[in-house]
Amino acid sequence: MSEPQFTIKIDQNRFLPEGGREVHAIVSVEATAAGGAAVPSTTRASEVIIIDTSGSMSYPETKLRAAVAAAQVAIDTLRDGVEFAVVSGSNTATMVFPRHQGLVAASPETRAAAKHALSGLKAAGGTAIGSWLRLANRLFDTVQGGIRHAILLTDGKNQHETPEELDAALAECGGRFVCDCRGVGTDWEVAELRKVASAMLGGVDIVADPAGLVADFQAMTEAAMGKSVADVALRVWTPQTATLRFVKQVMPSVEDLTGKRVESAPQAGDYPLGAWGAESRDYHICVDVPPGPVGKELRAAWVKLVVPGGPGEEAKVLATGNVLAQWTDDEARSTQINARVAHYTGQAELAAVIQEGLQARKDGDLDTATARLGRAVVLADEAGNDAITAMLRRVVDVIAPATGTVRLKRDIDKAAEMELDTRSSKTVRTRKDETVTTRRGEG
Repeated sequence: MSEPQFTIKIDQNRFLPEGGREVHAIVSVEATAAGGAAVPSTTRASEVIIIDTSGSMSYPETKLRAAVAAAQVAIDTLRDGVEFAVVSGSNTATMVFPRHQGLVAASPETRAAAKHALSGLKAAGGTAIGSWLRLANRLFDTVQGGIRHAILLTDGKNQHETPEELDAALAECGGRFVCDCRGVGTDWEVAELRKVASAMLGGVDIVADPAGLVADFQAMTEAAMGKSVADVALRVWTPQTATLRFVKQVMPSVEDLTGKRVESAPQAGDYPLGAWGAESRDYHICVDVPPGPVGKELRAAWVKLVVPGGPGEEAKVLATGNVLAQWTDDEARSTQINARVAHYTGQAELAAVIQEGLQARKDGDLDTATARLGRAVVLADEAGNDAITAMLRRVVDVIAPATGTVRLKRDIDKAAEMELDTRSSKTVRTRKDETVTTRRGEG
């Protein structure tokens, strides 16, 4: 596939009241296939499939069998020439295919050999996710450039290494490759796997029934094979007197990128976005600027989509956009909140209150759990996030949706609770026919 064409669109209300400092904008980035319909990517790519083979994967045995079948389908989904490997994870990480520590190019022969090697997997031992990621990192070290993607499947808690050891592995591997994480069954920790996926710029999801693994692995691999630009970053420049408060991905899911900043030039920093195919994502940025006189306009931020260059190389700029600020004494102009900023601010709050509510329930604080999940019902309805609304209704009885009056269900299905937690940060775009007339200071 020829490289997609990138565009940046900025949604904001640039007007600030006298003395106003805070500028919010939604930066929408879209990559479209050049010349219309996409054709299979020819970009160099590598894939590592990591399967949990700890002892719990044999309870029930269908879990390991489904994981093997899913990995085999993922291998079949790789296009010819993609370099790949399969890793078995327990107390340590070991090579399943190839037997030596390295990657091999996908071909009919290597796919058949890898699938045969997978069929011999046995479950034994514990769980040490950091060691699994470190082996994947060493494997990706053998290839230069291109799309680097891993799939990590686990069914349990990371009990055989300390939190500090896992954090050290994430610090070492973060930014080196993208890793999508899946938890099978209900005996793993959502917050733990979310932390891994977040550090690795990947997604996290639950596959409660092992029977769903095959379709899920196929979809993840197809998505990875559709990427054609590796290591894209959002470069944000701000004036010397301004402060960049945060950069968050808000579509397709909420992900705070603020702490991932890498300084790239005076007053500018890069926020890693991972690999791209033909797709669109939205980002929320907030900048504090010193107040200016009425009528003055300034550039509060200059955003660029870039592929950073190597040492001594210039970055390749894919698209640019400006975030503006202008002071006015027209109250009607300065108090209006941009519809998309309001929408995504609500969905970021939705993710937070769901996670806080479920944690409070786990801690036995039922009043806080009820209040937070009630607020989530209101926010999900306002956003038109029907999927989250349906998940919430499996955890609470909704008495009055408009006010968020709910009652916690007495017996909550563990899978339903984990699904809500895992998918709480998945967002939806604004309804096209919706107009938001919220004013600053209301609501």
